[in-house]
Amino acid sequence: MQLSMRVPQERYLLTWDRLRGSSAGLLVLAVAVGAGSSLGAVGFRWLVTAATQVFSGWSDYSAHTGSGHGWLRWAGPWFVVAVPVLSGLVYGPLIHLGAREARGHGVPEVMYAVAAHGGRIRPRVALVKSVASALCIGGGGSVGREGPIVQVGSALASAVGQLVRLPASRLRLLVAAGAAGAVSATFNAPIAAVFFALELILADFAVESFAAVVLASVTSSAISRAIIGDHPFLNLPEFRVTSPIEYLWYAGVGLVAAAVGVGFSRTLYLVEDLCDRCWRGPEWLRPAVGGLLLGGLLLAVPQLYGVGYPVLNKAVTGGLPLLVLLVLLAGKVVATSLTIGIGGSGGVFGPTLFIGAMLGAAIGDAAHVAMPGRTAPVGAYALVGMGAVFAGAARTPITAVVMVFELTGEYSVVLPLMVAVALAAGTSRLLSADTIYTRKLHRRGVDLGRDAEPGRSPTVGAIAGAVPAALPAGATLAEVVVRFAEGRYDAMPVVDERGRLRGVVPAVEVERAVRDGSDGVTAGDLASSVPVLRAGQPLDEALDAVVRSGGPGVPVERDDALVGWVTHRDILAAITRKPMPRA
Repeated sequence: MQLSMRVPQERYLLTWDRLRGSSAGLLVLAVAVGAGSSLGAVGFRWLVTAATQVFSGWSDYSAHTGSGHGWLRWAGPWFVVAVPVLSGLVYGPLIHLGAREARGHGVPEVMYAVAAHGGRIRPRVALVKSVASALCIGGGGSVGREGPIVQVGSALASAVGQLVRLPASRLRLLVAAGAAGAVSATFNAPIAAVFFALELILADFAVESFAAVVLASVTSSAISRAIIGDHPFLNLPEFRVTSPIEYLWYAGVGLVAAAVGVGFSRTLYLVEDLCDRCWRGPEWLRPAVGGLLLGGLLLAVPQLYGVGYPVLNKAVTGGLPLLVLLVLLAGKVVATSLTIGIGGSGGVFGPTLFIGAMLGAAIGDAAHVAMPGRTAPVGAYALVGMGAVFAGAARTPITAVVMVFELTGEYSVVLPLMVAVALAAGTSRLLSADTIYTRKLHRRGVDLGRDAEPGRSPTVGAIAGAVPAALPAGATLAEVVVRFAEGRYDAMPVVDERGRLRGVVPAVEVERAVRDGSDGVTAGDLASSVPVLRAGQPLDEALDAVVRSGGPGVPVERDDALVGWVTHRDILAAITRKPMPRA
C-alpha cells in the first residue's frame, strides 16, 4: 500500500522537476504567463477607462477638451484642477503603504530586478501598480500605460516563477516573457513586444530567450485580440516618399529627435529632483498636493490630460497647426515630468510617442512650406518622429522601428523611419551616456553595464540586495530576538534616532547575549562597526570590505542613506555571472 502511494508521489515530483529544469517546461510556463499578462493588460485598460470615466465623465477626456466634465457640466473646465488632487489622495497612500516601487514609470525597476535580483519581484507590485497607475492616469496624470503594464506582467511572471522555484537564470527569462506579453496585449504589437523584452529588459537574444518571449507574446496577443478585437493603434491613409530629397528631412527629424529625447529624459529627472527638494511633508500626501500644480497646467492645456492618444491621432492626420504642435510638445514634456515628480505612477513610452508625433508633424509642416507639392503628408513625418524620439530617449532602435510599424500598420514609412531612428539612437549616445530608463538607476548608484565596455565589472549598487529592516539603537534584547526570529537575515543594521547607521548586529552576537542572560543590553550595545560601501564602488573593493568585516553582510550607502546590503554570495554570483537566490 505504501509502495503504491509512493509511486504517484515520485512521478509528481519528477514532473515538477522537469517543469522547472527543462526548456520545454520553461516554454509551458511562458505560455501560461502570456495568458495571464494578456488578461492583466485587458483588465488594466478597463481600469484606466473606468477611472477616467469617474474623474472626467468621459472615457478619454483628451478627446473632449473644452466640453467640461461629462456628468458635472456646471463645473466647466475647472474640474481638471481638482481631479489630480482627488486621485492623488487615493493612490498616494496606496503606493506608500502597499508597494513603494510602484511609484514612477516602472520599467527601470523591472530592468534592475532582472539584472541584479534574478528576476525577483514582489507579487503585490502587480496589484498596487495597476490600481495606482489607473487612478493616476484617470485623474489627469500625463503618463502612459506601457510602464505600469510591463511592471504588472513582469510581477505576475516573477510570482509564477518563484512559486515553482525556478532558478534565477530561468526566472529572468520568464519575467522578460511576462513583459513581452503585457506590451503585446496593450498595443496589439506582438513582434515589437518581443524586441522590447529582448532589447530593453533582458539584453539577450539567445535562442532559449527568444522562444520563451515569442510564445508569451503570441499567446497574449491572441487572447487580447479575441477579447477586444484586432485593431491597429492608428488608422491612417497610405503614405509614400514623394522625392529622394525628403530623406534629408527625415534625417533632420532623427537628429532633432535625439536632442528632444535626451532633453525629455533630463527634464524628467530635473523636475523630480526639484520636487524632492521642495517637498517636506509625508510622501503619501505628495501626489495630492502636487496635483494642484498638475491641475493648473491641465487647465491651461487640457489636451495633456491622461495618455492623450486622441490628440496624437489628430496630429498624425494633420489636424493641428504648427504653434499648437510646439505648445503640446513642450507641454507634454513638462506635464509628464511633473506627474512623475509629484509621485505619480505611469509610463513614459506613451509620452515619447506623443512628443515624437508633435515634433515630426511640426517638421513636416516646415517641409511643406519649403518644398510645396514635393513632400509626403504631415502624418508621415509624425510617424517617423514617434519612433525617432523613442529611440533617442530609450536608445532601442530595433524596438522603435518595429513598434511604430506595428502600431500603425504603415509599411511605406519604414525606410525613412529606419534612417531617422538610426540617427536618433546614434546621436543620443553622443549626447548622453544613459537613457530615460537607465538614468533612474544610475542616480541610485546602479550600473547595469548595458552601456559599459565588455568585461567591465558591475558596481556595488548593481549587485546589492534589499536592506534588512533597521533596528533602532534603543531596541531591547527581547525585541531584537523577535526581529531576528521573524526575518531570514544573519545580520541587521542599527540606526540612531536620526536614522544614521550605528553599526551591524550579527545573529551570533544576539545568541551569545541570550545565553549570557544579558537582559539589559540594547541593539546599540550589540552593534559593531563594519566597513560601509558606496553604491558606485567596484566589486574588488567590496570584496575587501566584506572580508575585513568578518560578518555576514556589509551595508551600502548612497548620499548617506542605506540603499543596499552586500554579502559574500552576491559578490561570488557577480564574479561568476551566475546570480544566486537570496535566503
